[in-house]
Amino acid sequence: MKPLTCLPSLFSLLLFILVSLHLSPSWAASDSVYNTFLQCLTHRTQPSDHISNIVYSQANSSFTKVLTSYLRNHRFISSSTRKPLIIVTPTRESHVQAAILCSKDLGVHLKIQSGGHDYEGLSYVSDDEFIILDIFNLRSIEVDVKVETAWVQAGATLGELYFRIWEKSKVHGFPAGVCHTVGIGGHLSSGGYGNMLRKYSLSVDNILDARIVDVQGRIQDRKAMGEDLFWAIIGGGGASFGVILAYQIKLVSVPETVTVFRIQKTLDQNATDLVYKWQSMAPSTDPGLFMRLVLQPAASKTEKGQQTIGASVVALFLGNSDQLLTITDKEFPELGLKKENCTEISWIESVLWWSFDNGTIPPPETLLSRKFPTVFFKSKSDYVQTPMAKPDLEWLCKKMIEQGKVVLQFNPLGGRMGEIPASATPFPHRAGNLIKIQYYVGWNEEDPEVGKKYLAQIRRLYSYMTPFVSKNPRSAILNYRDLDIGTTTNGNNSYEEGRVYGVKYFKDNFERLVKVKTAVDPNNFFRNEQSIPTLPK
Repeated sequence: MKPLTCLPSLFSLLLFILVSLHLSPSWAASDSVYNTFLQCLTHRTQPSDHISNIVYSQANSSFTKVLTSYLRNHRFISSSTRKPLIIVTPTRESHVQAAILCSKDLGVHLKIQSGGHDYEGLSYVSDDEFIILDIFNLRSIEVDVKVETAWVQAGATLGELYFRIWEKSKVHGFPAGVCHTVGIGGHLSSGGYGNMLRKYSLSVDNILDARIVDVQGRIQDRKAMGEDLFWAIIGGGGASFGVILAYQIKLVSVPETVTVFRIQKTLDQNATDLVYKWQSMAPSTDPGLFMRLVLQPAASKTEKGQQTIGASVVALFLGNSDQLLTITDKEFPELGLKKENCTEISWIESVLWWSFDNGTIPPPETLLSRKFPTVFFKSKSDYVQTPMAKPDLEWLCKKMIEQGKVVLQFNPLGGRMGEIPASATPFPHRAGNLIKIQYYVGWNEEDPEVGKKYLAQIRRLYSYMTPFVSKNPRSAILNYRDLDIGTTTNGNNSYEEGRVYGVKYFKDNFERLVKVKTAVDPNNFFRNEQSIPTLPK
């Protein structure tokens, strides 16, 4: 496709003059911004019919519905939260090109959203005036089983991808997350963590090609963009470099029968012994076995009215239950797994089992739903490189009971993850790490004081874990955005500010990401509060 950059420069100048004359510095006249932006889109898009149907101003009766439909963390939905001036919902790739160029012409900050699961709302919240480019309409998926690949647009969800693969093949899948409403664009460009990573590693390790719109409005595939930019957008976060349109992914083989199970024990049922053994066994066992460990406050089964900690092992095994029991009986007898605890199902049913987690397995078509419950939440992350001693685990459980509601997910690494060099993609947390931790606290009340209480709980527990996790830097995962570890104002000190959180997400890969960013977006058009900065001028 020919880049949409050949319009006369006079048009851009006229736009600038128009905006300067008719819009106040605060952009209070949002209708004027809308009219100017719409005029620009119309000129830059061919055919230009129905452009007004994809652009929503604050005055549009559908604005609030469009804005909130894909905002998954309701911490960022309130009357005091700054709203975008405009929401653009492209239905064609050319709309994306035009939206970038028009935002540049108007000098308005552009935020890019693909699924809305951004933990800190960076794709839909801003301190300055901004426009949201929401690509949820770009959701086509083309699966080619013969060559075991698929092209998936960035606005599709994981559930839609899994379903379309299942339609074509019952023995293929893709290693990505377990929440089916997560958007492809953000998930894959930031790493893509799922329950097949010990066998097939991360999503980014199974990406073959990509299509991106750069800051000049050009659509580029891997060959056109070059290996440096391609490397950056398979783990470095796409929103720092352009707008991801689609990824070509490599499908992976899954057996016709897989096995899932859930085992729960409390402290008075020797859960500490289970957790202690899990730390060394789960990252080193058969790569086809993924066992997530969840620690959360629970009611004691032996002391009425007392709080304790429940330890749940939730697992996917790429094989049948007999094969699984051969492993666990030998390597993990503390688990006490029996055949009656195991459920043999197809891979697509395991996706549903993990995603819905309500005791029943709904039909595969359920994965096409984009409904998501209203929830307020905060997450943080860590990496563990040395198993915790039993006394330390007992102390941690005591602290969790004191905090009251924070949940810890311990996810085992090892397997294929440890075989890929840290520099192969921007995602560096591979060999040397045993476990990834996700801290999570959620609540339903809109009361700000309630939110402050839970935020304080998760931050205290994170602080308590300092002696037991990675150091210099204390690492974090980009898929779980956390503004507590640093932010940038994207001003003169953006490099210094960005390095604070950048080395935690990317370690030694941060400097290469900065060089790529500086080369492809030197004026830092694509930015957010935790984006990759440019080199100091």
